[in-house]
Amino acid sequence: MELKDLREQMDGVDKELLALFTRRMELSGEIAGYKRQHDLPVLDAARERQKLQDVAGQLPEAMQEYGTNLYSLLFELSRSYQNRCLNKTSPLTQEIARAIAETEPLFPPSAMVACQGVEGAYSQLACEKLFRRPNVLYFSNFEAVFAAIDKGLCRYGVIPLENSTAGSVNMVYDLMMRHNFRIVRSVRLKVDHNLLAKPGVALEDIQEVYSHEQAISQCSAFFQAHPQIRVVRCANTAEAAQLVAQSDRRDIAALSSRSCAELYGLNCLLSACQDQKNNYTRFICIGKNLEIYPGADRTSLMVVLPHRPGSLYKLLSRFYALGINLNKLESRPLPDRDFEFMFYFDLDTSVYSPQFMELMGELDDVCESFAYLGSYSEVV
Repeated sequence: MELKDLREQMDGVDKELLALFTRRMELSGEIAGYKRQHDLPVLDAARERQKLQDVAGQLPEAMQEYGTNLYSLLFELSRSYQNRCLNKTSPLTQEIARAIAETEPLFPPSAMVACQGVEGAYSQLACEKLFRRPNVLYFSNFEAVFAAIDKGLCRYGVIPLENSTAGSVNMVYDLMMRHNFRIVRSVRLKVDHNLLAKPGVALEDIQEVYSHEQAISQCSAFFQAHPQIRVVRCANTAEAAQLVAQSDRRDIAALSSRSCAELYGLNCLLSACQDQKNNYTRFICIGKNLEIYPGADRTSLMVVLPHRPGSLYKLLSRFYALGINLNKLESRPLPDRDFEFMFYFDLDTSVYSPQFMELMGELDDVCESFAYLGSYSEVV
């Protein structure tokens, strides 16, 4: 038989499948109406388990895995459609709707903002891209930034989340698991690490370089080319520049921003020392209250899934069924569980889309627990 003939047969089967799929979804809608009348939950886990066993029993052994995977996806689609028919709401969807209605139409031009580091830190530069007139308070570490928001000392905090070359800031993810906060905006900042030293100091004089560990990792080629230079890690790149400026030594330098050169009276010995010239860090602006400003087209979630096969697949299939794209998926180990993980998602979807609200109303069905971190737009 020719390939053309086989494809024509498959097209005929697909036509039958589509008609049966449509009828199956119609029946799902009728079942949703029954569940509404009798106050029954959409998810019937026992029924789904039994159905998967029945499906496997009706298939040849070679087809059992494929068939059960197909029906698992069908169950996800059916539940999603039932929720849509029921116009299901939840405390979270109601909270989101309130935030959309009550948030001011314009992002505030000025606010009290917590940043880690000292004057000239990249967090400050990110802060100045987000706010026209920020009032910045500096703290020694990320934990203190979160505490400043928790205690009401600052309305917002600006912290780095990930870098295009060095990856995620793991400490921030760990803090996100422990603190209750919301993301209200994010910003991408081009990061250039410059070698700064006191006036009159030459490159060949340098014996030690101070900087943050991520900046150091992003400039590995520079250190490979200068193996005689010793690395000294600091809490912040701006703090490194401040230390060099305040020191009496003339054999040290800092990897820091160019703005720190002017701020601390240092000379730039080498500019853009990082390995990748296209080097960006993404910062998030966090607050204690849920604020959703117009144009929000990104949503962040932290999710804990049941520790059993297929849990992540079921959640991803729900995104797929609703046509929601992922910008980011990151996992972090749960500190109090062995080999179990929290998943961080960035969803590419408008907060105003019906699919977004539908997903927010369905997360309880597929997650052991989850935290909605906020919906926001990103400044570039």
